[in-house]
Amino acid sequence: MALSIHDSLWESLAVFGAGIGAGTINTIVGSGTLITFPVLLATGLPPVTANVSNTLGLVPGSISGAIGYRKELRGQGRRVRRLAGTALLGGLTGAVLLLLLPSEAFVAIVPVLIGLALVLVVFQPRLAKALRARQDRTSTGTDTGTGTGEAHGEAHGDGGPALHAGMLLASAYGGYFGAAQGVLYVGLMGLFLHDDLQRINAVKNVLAAMVNGIAAIVFLFVAEFDWTAVLLIAIGSTIGGQLGAKIGRRLPPTALRAVIVAVGIVAIVQILLYS
Repeated sequence: MALSIHDSLWESLAVFGAGIGAGTINTIVGSGTLITFPVLLATGLPPVTANVSNTLGLVPGSISGAIGYRKELRGQGRRVRRLAGTALLGGLTGAVLLLLLPSEAFVAIVPVLIGLALVLVVFQPRLAKALRARQDRTSTGTDTGTGTGEAHGEAHGDGGPALHAGMLLASAYGGYFGAAQGVLYVGLMGLFLHDDLQRINAVKNVLAAMVNGIAAIVFLFVAEFDWTAVLLIAIGSTIGGQLGAKIGRRLPPTALRAVIVAVGIVAIVQILLYS
């Protein structure tokens, strides 16, 4: 049975506004949960119910953001399909963990994961360059040394086992809580995929929508949630997803990295305060 959010116009407007903010920031970077989750707690919803309601509500926003990045998604269908299975498995695992484990068991490692992701985002150009050089030295035949992103992108379009392992863990975290999930995705894909940051961000939005979606399906059947909160966040995040796509697609790589780092630091601080 779903709980009821307080029948207050101001609280409803706050949840709706938080949904717009979350949809916007999720599309640009991720971490929109850090906006909506505290607002839902402030309305009086229990933490788990707030988390589940938030996950359900953000699904339309994730889809909206992915649609907003459709131009950057062109030519990446094969990559998305390869990473989709990993993301869905991780998201399903995280959703089950939320229902079975105490939050302390998982939250303890979250700031470390986000911090590592921020390091990857900041140093991604240098690390990716070093990784490409190493692959050039160790590759043979037709992949020896053109050094072109297209050649490596075709051979390693999904990033290889290392990226899949990282994405599995990041997706499990996303299914569990989701704050800064996008930061983890961008950090990992930026390191292992030889591509433009905006195109990577587009893939991030699709995978985040999948993870939220699979977690939402689980929660619909076995978890307690608030339909009013879900509806308000869903409408708000859908609007925010389109706003985020318009803003995020215009940001140069350096500015986008700066936004990611700023949001990631806020995420670490907030999670430490709430844990």
